[in-house]
Amino acid sequence: MRFPHRLEAGRRLGARLEHLRGQDVVVLGLPRGGVPVAAEVAAALDAPLDVCLVRKLGVPYQPELAMGAIGEDGVRVLNADVLRGTGVRDEELARVEERERRVLAERAERYRGACPSVPLAGRTAVVVDDGVATGSTARAACQVARARGAARVVLAVPVAPRDFAHRLGGDADDLVSLHTPWDFAAVGQFYDDFAQTEDAEVTACLRRARRRRTNPAPEAAGPAGTAREVTVPAGAVRLGGSLAVPEGATGVVAFAHGSGSSRHSPRNRHVAEGLHRAGLGTLLFDLLTDAEAQERDNVFDIPLLAGRLLAATRWLRAEPETSGLAVGYFGASTGAAAALWAAAEGHPAAVVSRGGRPDLAGSRLPEVTAPTLLIVGGADPLVLDLNRAARARLRCENRLETVPGATHLFEEPGTLERVTDLARDWFTDHLAPAHV
Repeated sequence: MRFPHRLEAGRRLGARLEHLRGQDVVVLGLPRGGVPVAAEVAAALDAPLDVCLVRKLGVPYQPELAMGAIGEDGVRVLNADVLRGTGVRDEELARVEERERRVLAERAERYRGACPSVPLAGRTAVVVDDGVATGSTARAACQVARARGAARVVLAVPVAPRDFAHRLGGDADDLVSLHTPWDFAAVGQFYDDFAQTEDAEVTACLRRARRRRTNPAPEAAGPAGTAREVTVPAGAVRLGGSLAVPEGATGVVAFAHGSGSSRHSPRNRHVAEGLHRAGLGTLLFDLLTDAEAQERDNVFDIPLLAGRLLAATRWLRAEPETSGLAVGYFGASTGAAAALWAAAEGHPAAVVSRGGRPDLAGSRLPEVTAPTLLIVGGADPLVLDLNRAARARLRCENRLETVPGATHLFEEPGTLERVTDLARDWFTDHLAPAHV
């Protein structure tokens, strides 16, 4: 069994744990890689999400080898076999633990901020990671949950060694793993995409989970609303567009398409419909007039396209229906470069690029301050390399997501749906009222 990425692993794990739905459950993700998995489990169980903060105690001269782990509330788990085999002295162990305790405290502040931890007393704690290797971290997490008063502890992971029940001892009441292969060597060997999870993704998962609990059905805020045809002034030209603003919208996203025509792009319309269901407005408009679109060079005139997007931004901020809403940019192909070029001046709340050419934004990239998500098909290697190079020049919060098996146009089954999910989550996180 293989998993394309952590989110899909979490969805499968959530389905396996369906029997816990409706019970008094709290899902605890192990930062950082376990949190995206846990977020999907929490959504499937309609349960609150929190982090369970633990840190591996690495052997001083071989840090990837765990000689134990620590957790909140003073929990410490040691691997006696590793300590004997490596000859680590007590004073060396103490120095490593002191350092990791400081990191633990810093991460608690970073991830939770002013929000208190979710109470566990008398409840079922479902501890989730992206996989189990040595088991030290998982054991510490289970002990942390127990120390915080959990009545029952369930450890759930997508993949673990065949003997993981032996490694965990009696620290968990129940153990769930979707896959326990004989040939287990490392967790990452069972994922197509096992890129490191960033701190920003952890905090985003926690914020989305909190919003889901306080507003469990964003679709219920009102229908997507009827899109109306609009005209966007941009200097001497007038650009046709389609504006849709759901009742109670928390933000509005302007689409920039590489060919200049956003409102007729079936892929953009598909993504826009997903944003409507999440309570976001959209403006799909033509960055070029029909005559301009006939000139191929205009499609690569990034300053021209960016200027049109800035004009649309000004129009949205003045339009009564959208004047109080945070604005985001969704760019595709060369439209992504236009979105990033414009972002350096228009200061949107967030930017998403689909199969884009952010490299064409050139010197503007370091000036972008808006949180930026780059989405690229896993089977689009040239564009993937260009996105990696462009991302290295960004100084803002950013993330690169690859969609396994997707080519440049995301025509493969399920790939455009994945783009829609990623864009929806990025925009709902960064266009929330608190970010306006």
